[in-house]
Amino acid sequence: MNKSILTVLAVLCVAFTFVSCAGGKKSTAHKASGLPERALVSQGVTSATTFGGLVLIDANHDTIAPVAPFPGGNSPGLMEISPSRNIAAAFDAASNSIFAVDTTTETSIGSGSGTKLLGPTTSFVVPTSNQIGFAAVPTATVNGYAFSGAVQSLNFSTGSANVIAVNDAQTVVSNTTGTQLLVFSGDSNSVTVLNPVNAVPPVDTSCYTNPPNSVCTVVPGFDRPVYALVNNDTAYILNCGPQCGGTQASVMVFDLSSLTITKTIPVDAATWGLLNNTTLYVAGTSPTNNACTGQKTAATTCGRLNIIDLNAGKVVGRAVITDGIHQRMDLTVNNQLFIGSRDCTNIGNANNPVGEVRGCLTIYHTDTGAVFFPPDNGNVDGLQGFTTRYIEYVAEGGNLRVYDTIHGDILFIDVFLPQGTIDVVGYVGDVKAIDFF
Repeated sequence: MNKSILTVLAVLCVAFTFVSCAGGKKSTAHKASGLPERALVSQGVTSATTFGGLVLIDANHDTIAPVAPFPGGNSPGLMEISPSRNIAAAFDAASNSIFAVDTTTETSIGSGSGTKLLGPTTSFVVPTSNQIGFAAVPTATVNGYAFSGAVQSLNFSTGSANVIAVNDAQTVVSNTTGTQLLVFSGDSNSVTVLNPVNAVPPVDTSCYTNPPNSVCTVVPGFDRPVYALVNNDTAYILNCGPQCGGTQASVMVFDLSSLTITKTIPVDAATWGLLNNTTLYVAGTSPTNNACTGQKTAATTCGRLNIIDLNAGKVVGRAVITDGIHQRMDLTVNNQLFIGSRDCTNIGNANNPVGEVRGCLTIYHTDTGAVFFPPDNGNVDGLQGFTTRYIEYVAEGGNLRVYDTIHGDILFIDVFLPQGTIDVVGYVGDVKAIDFF
């Protein structure tokens, strides 16, 4: 079946029935906007726009909702959402502030001017339904100390941001209750574990002065750890290894109760992962094992996906994927794994598709092991699927793409909107669904 026939079928699918083709159930609209299923995207200022903000998307029809964007500063990008999806937040690089939205009332939280940080962040969390977040700020300075770095405890409703000093804090991951934080620092073989409830405001320096203590414990024995996936009292720590100047990439099973490493599973590379029941998907780019074997591509380096069976405690599958620094993963309702990176090898030109076109997105079919590289360019800044539709939103190269995953092959098609893109003006830095079904 060729692409033109599939495109016609997809058009008919959208035109005649959502339920039969998209495989989802309809829900009752109960939000202030009247939309049954919504997403938020962060929209930054460009030469064509005079404002930034958080744009509401009608996720049933892949269109911009007819409501004003929520405040998000001039350059909002990275977004996070609470597990209950009642709070969505975005970091604005122009003001070093985090803006939060109450998704149940569709209103801004606090004054609408954001919660100010002591510097830029590439990692923050909103661990519970409370209006509290935590951000890692590597350049934050604390008076009287030569080191820099902190985790800031954010109260979105008041705009306050207390400081827990942690040297070169790059990434923060929370347990399910927000009572325990794992902090990853650059060029370190340790993980800092914080109990933020015990921190003394406005600035707690106990990590600098006398760990371990009731606030801070520094746990050694890792190999350039960069991220973690948490399941109850177990964290799966991703050791970046050689990609970050270390020795061996691996996943370490870390008991959060005893703060001990219980198992090590070697992998090819590791900067990002996704946990699906007892399967852990891990992606990275090895500085040595990076050949594009088995692929017809002009790219000379490729990344690796490792599939780990946690019950067996070992890698049970591998795939060659795009290179770069992997930082996004999402699994669709029909078991297709979207993997995104930044600073990858871009091939060709998506605006003038003559010959091979390839960017930072890989789609891996978990059922068959097939790998697909969509013809698009640019960093992948956001991935979002839905449980009610065979659709994936992809923020890539500043655009918000719509991918249809219902067909036997995944197609980059222009069924839903022109060029398969939701026409958000400005640079799209991230996307989050804000409804559960």
